[in-house]
Amino acid sequence: MNVGGIDKSRIDAMVAQLKAAAAKMEAGSAAPTTSVQPAKVDFADALKNSLDAVNAQQSASQELGKKFALGDDSVSLSDVMISMQKASISFQTSVQVRNKLVAAYHDIMNMQI
Repeated sequence: MNVGGIDKSRIDAMVAQLKAAAAKMEAGSAAPTTSVQPAKVDFADALKNSLDAVNAQQSASQELGKKFALGDDSVSLSDVMISMQKASISFQTSVQVRNKLVAAYHDIMNMQI
């Protein structure tokens, strides 16, 4: 059965991996550890940092484009094009993440209690 481009066996394999990772985490938390626990990250902060990084990449790309257009010899066309493509890909990725978050929100809001 093909579900959105991923067949059932791959989904089952991913679920098995997630269950195994959860079991390891539970088994690991029962044992006393001396390692430092990583700081908890707020979802809003992580999202804001991600969007700031996309914005910075787009700004840097625009700045390189301006420098090239003004005739700066230290900036090559290939650097400008690569920078623009990286900015475009990061923006498209953030749009897709936003779309998934909105879809998840709608799914949760449409659940019957």
